[in-house]
Amino acid sequence: MSHLRVEAHGGRPPPVRPAGRVPASWSSRRGRTVTTMILTGGEVAAVTPRHEPSPSAPSGDGLADDTWLTEVAHAAGREAGVSVELLGDYLTLLADAAITGRKPHTSELDAVALLGRRAAELGVTAGSAVQLYLCAARLLWGELPTRIRSRDSAAVRGATEAVLYVVDAAVASLAEGYTDARRQMARWEETQRREFIDDLLRGDADVGRLVERAEPFGLDMARPHQVALAAPTGALDGTETAVSDLEQAIVHRVGDRDVLVATKDGWIVVVAPADPVAPPPGPSAAATRLGDFIHTELSRSLRGRSWRVTVGRPYTGSYGIPRSYEEAREGLTMAVRLDLETPVIHAEQLLIYRVLLRDQPAITDLVHSVLGHLVQARGGAEPLLTTLDTYFAVGAVTTETARRLHLSVRAVTYRLDRVRSLTGYDPTDPTQRFTIQAAVLGARLLGWPAHDLTLPR
Repeated sequence: MSHLRVEAHGGRPPPVRPAGRVPASWSSRRGRTVTTMILTGGEVAAVTPRHEPSPSAPSGDGLADDTWLTEVAHAAGREAGVSVELLGDYLTLLADAAITGRKPHTSELDAVALLGRRAAELGVTAGSAVQLYLCAARLLWGELPTRIRSRDSAAVRGATEAVLYVVDAAVASLAEGYTDARRQMARWEETQRREFIDDLLRGDADVGRLVERAEPFGLDMARPHQVALAAPTGALDGTETAVSDLEQAIVHRVGDRDVLVATKDGWIVVVAPADPVAPPPGPSAAATRLGDFIHTELSRSLRGRSWRVTVGRPYTGSYGIPRSYEEAREGLTMAVRLDLETPVIHAEQLLIYRVLLRDQPAITDLVHSVLGHLVQARGGAEPLLTTLDTYFAVGAVTTETARRLHLSVRAVTYRLDRVRSLTGYDPTDPTQRFTIQAAVLGARLLGWPAHDLTLPR
């Protein structure tokens, strides 16, 4: 059986001992030293360290002249559609493995990992980068028989194993570097996104810089935008999938520009173009509005969880988005305090409540003057206040009030009489109803009686 024989000599190179016909020679660079490998029809005659290429090596053969490696690299690059700069010294590692069986050093694999990071930075897909490396290995292997003609099956098998080892290790390092770079890029992009959204909604950032930062996110600050907030009844944990699905649904609805979906303070924040002024008529008209669309999508994604959605009015410019956000946030706070049953609330529906709160000292005085004596009732003011709130919500219908509160009609009538005797205002009298109803709304907005209005808020 043929075998591999390697001889090392010091000083002048020894003569090459022929072992049959010598069909080809291979030279590989090792720093300044050139190692020449003479392959015969069955064995290697000698491996000779030389400082010059072997006289027996024809020009263009082996690694002494790496023109053929350059041609292989360009052919692989054309086939994979990727820049050949991502190959680095990969082809040299393959050629070394095929000739000497040398495995790549850790530093060489680290260099390949850096090329994987470079591929990610250039925007090359992972599949294209791996295809480049596999194409290069296939094309290089196809070139080897024309340069090394050996009928030694053991030598061919050893070269094959060495090359496959290099391909496996190099592709693994390439993928690892690529994945690590993509992970870091994703974290950086997420950080930039969160910082941008915080500055955008806060409204006190540099306008010029904010407009510049908005461009990569597809926001045209000259267009009117509105902000919607969605709050679940429970915690927001485990809703990452719902947020992603919601973003895809909104992008499909309005396009991939002028849309931002994120989480902030336990809420889902949606920045989107303004709703059309006149939605198309028909049963689907409500679903075309941003708030109704968001509520439908979230209810579909997370079944069994109820959501409350508030939508600010649309505004134009860099200060328009934070203004719409404040309206949506204020509307959500009011909806929680008033315990509104409507799942989707638009800012214009809450304008009367904003009017009440605009002059807080006046509304505080109204609550004290009209409802202050309810605290003298047995059980405190809360049961009577709840009765009044429900009574006004159902259109001053006693029977419906009793049904909603799970009370008898007689109990509701008793409570209304008790309110009249304590406050001097009759909730059943249309002429006095507005005053006491405004006081009830003010009490809910201010958190009375749970919050002492004499203390600073």
